[in-house]
Amino acid sequence: MAHNFDLVIIGGGILGTSLSYFLSYLNKSKTIAVVEQAPNVAFHTSGRNTGKVHAPYLYNPDKKKMFAKAAFQGYDMWKTYSQLNNLPFKEDGVIEVSRDSKGTKVLEKYLKWGKQNGLLEEQIELLSKSELKKSEPEILCDAALCVYKDASTDYSILTKSLMKDSKQNGIKFLLNTKVTDIKKENNKWKIILNHEHEIFAKFIINAAGGESIDIAHSVDIAKNLTDVHFRGEYWKAPEEYYNLTKRSVYSVPEFPDYPFLDPHWIIRVDGTCEIGPNAVPVFSPYGYRKTENLKEFIPKMLEMLGSGARKAIFDKQFQELAINEIQSSMSKSSMIDRVKSFLPKIDADKITEKGTAGIRSSVIDENGKFVPDVILLEEPSSFHILNYNSPGATGALPFSVNIINQLNEKGFFVNEEGDSKCGPWIFSEIVEKIAG
Repeated sequence: MAHNFDLVIIGGGILGTSLSYFLSYLNKSKTIAVVEQAPNVAFHTSGRNTGKVHAPYLYNPDKKKMFAKAAFQGYDMWKTYSQLNNLPFKEDGVIEVSRDSKGTKVLEKYLKWGKQNGLLEEQIELLSKSELKKSEPEILCDAALCVYKDASTDYSILTKSLMKDSKQNGIKFLLNTKVTDIKKENNKWKIILNHEHEIFAKFIINAAGGESIDIAHSVDIAKNLTDVHFRGEYWKAPEEYYNLTKRSVYSVPEFPDYPFLDPHWIIRVDGTCEIGPNAVPVFSPYGYRKTENLKEFIPKMLEMLGSGARKAIFDKQFQELAINEIQSSMSKSSMIDRVKSFLPKIDADKITEKGTAGIRSSVIDENGKFVPDVILLEEPSSFHILNYNSPGATGALPFSVNIINQLNEKGFFVNEEGDSKCGPWIFSEIVEKIAG
């Protein structure tokens, strides 16, 4: 293991690996490593999702302009990258349904946002329930937003391909390697790995996902923030339901200020179908099992009670929602009934196999409020990406370009290659599209 690096990226999820991909083209003379505690990249949240490549209809163009652009450009970039490397990418579209007039007003807002964010008339339309019945007879709703520029992929496969490209360009990946301590020593970061090995870095980028807050806290950054973790669970549908709808079906979230998702009807890129996710509170970013949650219960509760999260967990509405999500985990029918409200043909008794669970981590500020956006924090020799839930996997490629451009402009990690060609893209052209 090499001991000295110019840059260490902590976290081999889709964002950390995307960063490594572009940096491998831009800084060929620099020594760069990605540290990932799991046995492979995209092992956790990045590879445990629905695999959707979303058009930017959910982003307010006034408040989330950059996120909307990242999602818009990300769709085209993933399509290009998948075609170039013969990877799965299926342009299948998505339907978002409302179940009452209040939800329909939300869909009208989404339609407006989608068009403002660049979607064409033929790529998004709002249909009445009678209009939708012509193409989707099994869906019960008040209205439906059909987004035709939406796709399915497998982000685990895409991220592994990015790692392969990065490694060919000289990036070192340290897998099965957990950062257990970080400290400054002689103007460098001394990083302890697996409690025994040590490496040194001039600069670190914290893209550690569910552990990004813990990494930031270890270097005295973002002490006013904490995080909570939610396990999203899925149920696999039997083959007889694979043709129930032509597209995946989402429903308008009832409580948009909280990270609780109404379960969706998901058609994955391989044609299989699932129901999910819910959002069960857990005590670890790896809290898939009881043993891990029991181990982390006391330290996590002490952390939350000593922070702004205390206000959130004692909020009555949050408690009611959390109990409902726990119920949906304990009772299969509780979760499936939510989807039955718009797909009444589903029979819970026929759904017997669980899908893969993933964990999403959300940041809470000192006032006890869930932070809706990504948080970017910097200090002279580190850069921290916290709460990266949106624009998520869809926007990971252009968002990573935006981060690298920020570092370049501030002289943190200078692009030495000028206007480099990064795979099928020109770096400056991506920057211009995101910034323009």
